[in-house]
Amino acid sequence: MKRDKLTLWLPTAATLILALGLWMGYTITTNRLKLTAPRTTESSAAGSKLDYTLSLINRAYVDKIDTDTIVENLMHDMMAQLDPHSVYVPAEELKELNEPLEGEFDGIGVVFNMTTDTVVVLNTVAGGPSYKAGVLPGDRIVTVDGDTIAGRRIPQEEVMSRLRGKRGTRVTVGLERANVEELVEVEIVRDKIPILSIDAAFMIRPGTGFIRLTSFARTTHKEFLAAVERLQKEGMKELIFDLRSNSGGYLDQAILMTNEFLPEGKLMVYTEDRNGNQQKEYSTGGGTMTEIPLVVLIDDYSASSSEIVAGALQDNDRGTIVGRRSFGKGLVQSQIPLADGSAIRLTVARYYTPTGRSIQKPYTRGEAYYGDDILERYEHGELFSADSVRFADSLKFTTPGGKIVYGGGGIMPDVYVPIDTLDMTPYYYKATGLNVLYRYTLEYSDRHRKAINAVRSVEELNALLDSDTRLLEDFVAWAESKGLKADWGEINTSRELLTAMLRAYIGRNTELSDVGYFSQIVPIDESLRKALEIFDGQRE
Repeated sequence: MKRDKLTLWLPTAATLILALGLWMGYTITTNRLKLTAPRTTESSAAGSKLDYTLSLINRAYVDKIDTDTIVENLMHDMMAQLDPHSVYVPAEELKELNEPLEGEFDGIGVVFNMTTDTVVVLNTVAGGPSYKAGVLPGDRIVTVDGDTIAGRRIPQEEVMSRLRGKRGTRVTVGLERANVEELVEVEIVRDKIPILSIDAAFMIRPGTGFIRLTSFARTTHKEFLAAVERLQKEGMKELIFDLRSNSGGYLDQAILMTNEFLPEGKLMVYTEDRNGNQQKEYSTGGGTMTEIPLVVLIDDYSASSSEIVAGALQDNDRGTIVGRRSFGKGLVQSQIPLADGSAIRLTVARYYTPTGRSIQKPYTRGEAYYGDDILERYEHGELFSADSVRFADSLKFTTPGGKIVYGGGGIMPDVYVPIDTLDMTPYYYKATGLNVLYRYTLEYSDRHRKAINAVRSVEELNALLDSDTRLLEDFVAWAESKGLKADWGEINTSRELLTAMLRAYIGRNTELSDVGYFSQIVPIDESLRKALEIFDGQRE
């Protein structure tokens, strides 16, 4: 009985002693440091509460704490409470984050790949530092300022940081070059390197131009006008405008780009802030492409500014939107610099398409759901069938031409193109997943380096690749020597796909770069083929 009472009493006593100890400790500490809480009026403000708490930690916490780190973490956590696109950017990350949008960086001007342990130069920027210093496509960068980087599995980010640097500074690279026994040392003076937002602009066939835009940067509109002028001189009568995987960028560039396609007085987009203030943008009628037949390509990763352009054209019954439902980002951010060099990208408004659609997809279920939305589309079958896409009737809108469009989650294309996986056999997945296919194209380019470096046009590239009638068979034999067993049943099923990818990667190794790539994937690109069919149908 006594033991039972003792058993019941001991936890109670321990709790009382613990509480007393905590109270005494708190009383002693506060008395000794003479700390006082802020007045009620001050503590009612969130900012004062945070300031007071940080001050308290600085003065009274038992261990020495780096409050700067606490503040950095608080900034990230605080912005995460808002929406998926409001973010805090630390000072050390801001420059790198802004580079793709600003249109330039300082470096040596090479396009390289690290499929193995060695940096392989694919191309040099025309007129850039490496081009002037004599670096050639196919060169392997073995040393940087005397330090060996080849064969060490150095992360690509570290290699880039060693090659980049402030313009005017010098770096010496040791190059392994075909038919040269010793390393070729080249001193390169770093300089301004442009980052182009248009990575391919060419005539996909007589009369049909193709422009692929990867972002909306400071220089996008200027680049676009130059590309259009060149293609018009080459006989462009219709345009395929590729916005697939374009995640957006500057709003003003999207407006300038949209203006190129619309006649005067058409509403292109409007924004609305928390107070209901609207800012509307109308076309001026001074665009260069207001009459040309147009197809715009979008996919699941076309977002933000890409959706502004696609939505404006769709709502004004201009051109045809082809592909799959876009990402669904209808929030506008403003970048606000902070005193320490960091910045906040804060959502300050929503944008709406001309018919009044908000295409922002829901984000109230949390960031994890928001980021996994594309995966959910895949699992629900949306990427394979338009019938799997469901829109609420409350989100239905009608264009001036009578076309039904929907808001609430991206731009639904006028012509839906599902993903086609019928020719993606296990052999194809192994060839690409193990990087065997790409490594072969590098080896192929080395074996035909003189001919590869001589290519200056799509026609010359086609002639070179057409002359090799055993390209696929040569690849299969090479891949087998690297451990990928040949399965001719699967290879024949994937023949068109494998051949196109081999040609595309080889084309990218030429001076044409991405033009060489995109010019070769037309046979396997269903959206591109559908665009060409649309133009053919319009002419008929």
